[in-house]
This record gives sequence, structure tokens and C-alpha cells, in this order.
Amino acid sequence: MIRIGMSTTCVYPLEPEHAFRIAKEAGFDGVEIMVTNEATTQDPVALNEMAERYGLPILSIHAPVLLLTHFVWGRDPRVKLAKTAELAKAVGAGSVVVHPPFRWQASYALEFLSIVRELSQEHGVEIAVENMFPWRAAGRNVKAYAPGWDPRAMDCDAVTLDFSHAALSGTDSMTLANDLGDRLRHVHLCDGSGAIGEGQIFDEHLLPGRGREPVAEVLRMLADRGWDGSIVAEVNTRKAKTEAERLEMLRETVAYAREHVAVDAAAEHGSPLRRVIDAIVPGRQS
Repeated sequence: MIRIGMSTTCVYPLEPEHAFRIAKEAGFDGVEIMVTNEATTQDPVALNEMAERYGLPILSIHAPVLLLTHFVWGRDPRVKLAKTAELAKAVGAGSVVVHPPFRWQASYALEFLSIVRELSQEHGVEIAVENMFPWRAAGRNVKAYAPGWDPRAMDCDAVTLDFSHAALSGTDSMTLANDLGDRLRHVHLCDGSGAIGEGQIFDEHLLPGRGREPVAEVLRMLADRGWDGSIVAEVNTRKAKTEAERLEMLRETVAYAREHVAVDAAAEHGSPLRRVIDAIVPGRQS
């Protein structure tokens, strides 16, 4: 069963308590926690209490890999990832999202893939490496990540597909999803309008359907495959002028996801799901 979750980044820099409350109001199935400098994001007791109070499971934990979280849990990236996996296990989250190392983290980059596999096995959680994008400086693309920004070229067992990152890298999301096959285990639901070489600079995280990526088509394809990962909204709501406006943006996002992973949306002509439906509903036409 595909679950539709909301990342706490959707309301950043507001606290996780706010994220749980608005995720419940918007109709999401669960929450992804981005570990930040905010103490609650690192506290399994507090997170479990909020998950129980709002009736929303914690689906995944995003490791503190952003520049603004550089000093969370120290400076050793292996320790940070290990602590993230420990937190995921403590709150019942099945997945950890991690970015590839920055290029200047040379020793970590050399061992990154073996560290990911080792920690995944040790803690019993899936560690899904997220697709990133080239950086741009002085009119040229810069290699900011090592071994690279594209997990298709990496020997990792699980991958997170982020539509906004795909757009910025100039990668078609459907091609990326198909190339990953069974390694695609987690999705960040959002959208993007263009590639970094086309004048786009910022990682947009638009609401799905407001950019140029084939978001609906990918969601339908995953549903048709019987995919059982989580789709987690990671959209930018900072332009919302009021709380009601932010809530409406998030409701639009979850409605979009549900529309395109519904059985009728997924069961294209001739698919296994459609054949089952036709067999049990007399007179139904494909």
C-alpha cells in the first residue's frame, strides 16, 4: 500500500509539532522528519509522543545533510548517518533519506556506499540515497557531490526520487524511475520548472503539477506496478501569506497524490489491476 506523507520541511522553520498538526488537517497518512538544529527533531521520545497524539506514523527520517545542519550530531558524517538510522528505528520509521556526500568530504565519499549498506543492515532500516543536481558557478556546472549527484550510477540498494532535483538536473523523472527499477523505494513529491543550465538556479520544490516534470505519470506507473514505498510531500509553502493558505497548498498536494495513485488512475488498459477489477465487476469495460 502506498502511503502519502508530508515532510516537516513543508512548514520549515516551524517546529515539528506544527508539522504534525497541519499534516493531520491536510489529510496525510504520516510524516517525514527532517533532522535539524531543533532539538525535537532529534528526540525519539518527543517524536513518538506527537505521532501517537496526532495518529500519524513517522514514515521516514531525513538525515541532517544540509549545510545549515552541518554541526548537528557533530561533524563526522558517518556518525550523523548512524544516529539517523538509530532514530528511525526508535520511532518505527522504515526509511532514512540521505544525500550523496559533498565533494569536499573526500574520505566519507570513498566509503559512502559501503557505509550506507552496513548501517542499513545493522539497524534494519532502508537508507535511500536521494538524486541531487549539479551546482552552478561562473556560468559552469560544478561537481558538488561525490561519487556524484545521480544514484543510478551508484551501487546502492535503495533510492529516493525527488522531482524538483530531477528538474534542476535536467533529468526526466520517468526515465529516472524506470532506470532505477526496484531500487526506487521512496519519493519526494514536488515539481520543478527547468534545469540549472536553462537559467533556473534555485531548487524550487513546487506543488506537483505546477512544474514540467511528469509527476502524475510517474505516480500512476508506480501504482500500476504495485509499488509499496512512501510518497512524501516536500513542497515549498513559504509564499503562503496565512496558515489557511498554507493548509490549502498542502491539501492540494495530498489530493494530487491520491488522484494519481488511485486504482482507477493506476489501472491502465490491460494492466493486472484492471484485469482483476474487470473480473470481479460484471459488465465493466476496459
